[in-house]
Amino acid sequence: MALAVAKEPRRPRRRAGGPARLPFLLISPAVLLMLGFLAYPMISVLYYSLQHYNVTKPWRNGFAGAENFTKLLGDDLFWQSLVFSAKWVGAEVSLQLAFGLALALIVNQTFIGRGVARALVFSPWAVSGVLTTTIWMLLYNPSTGVSRYLADAGIGEYGTSVLSDTGTVFWAAVLAELWRGVPFFAILILADLQSIPKDLYEAASVDGANRLRRFVHITLPHLKDAIILSTLLRAVWEFNNVDLLYTLTGGGPAGATTTLPLYVANTGIDGHDFGYASALTTVAFVILLFCSILYLRLSKFGGDRS
Repeated sequence: MALAVAKEPRRPRRRAGGPARLPFLLISPAVLLMLGFLAYPMISVLYYSLQHYNVTKPWRNGFAGAENFTKLLGDDLFWQSLVFSAKWVGAEVSLQLAFGLALALIVNQTFIGRGVARALVFSPWAVSGVLTTTIWMLLYNPSTGVSRYLADAGIGEYGTSVLSDTGTVFWAAVLAELWRGVPFFAILILADLQSIPKDLYEAASVDGANRLRRFVHITLPHLKDAIILSTLLRAVWEFNNVDLLYTLTGGGPAGATTTLPLYVANTGIDGHDFGYASALTTVAFVILLFCSILYLRLSKFGGDRS
């Protein structure tokens, strides 16, 4: 007798590329939201940069072409704010990195009260820009601030304000932002310090390497990517800094502390010239994009640490 061969049930065929498309389907809502909140404003700014758009002079509104961009080439306030922005970013990022690295190395050590020390180091990062300004305005107040007590001690004169003097206002603003920005570097660098294998330091100590050589040849190479990323992010944030400078100095005195984004805000909000403000914003975006790409290429971010 011939034995009947049981047929195996057919398995449903999987659609080609089905599992591969699933991750894209899952992230599609987030992508659409990002496009809505990022792409649309960017396109709107680019559109208005090509327009005459002043809400106080609606009869002059209309297509401007490249007129807004040619106007800024002869705008002395634009170049002044751009130069100050570069000076502000360079001073803030370099000082915040130096102090943040030093603090991270200190709180990475084992000592009594390390948890409290870390909390104190990181606490300024939780303070908003406006509250930071309030604190430092009280400190800089010529009647009740530090300058009064220095005058009592014979240092300086009564009634002097560092925020109204063009010779001191820059470093006064730098100090206020430095207090808030240093914890950002300390947090990122401390997190990367804790990922360095202890065996490397022990082997270097056995080979006779002192603390400086261990820092140069072990610590810094491992911190390379963290330093590059943190300096890039902080440079972008400091370039776009508006809240602290606006509330602390208002861009003064005599425009001495006006960054490019602050000039954009004054042009759009106070001057109601949204077309020209959009052109300034577009130029600022191009500058940041070019500098970021150049910095990542020159620093070889993500490359070999050796």
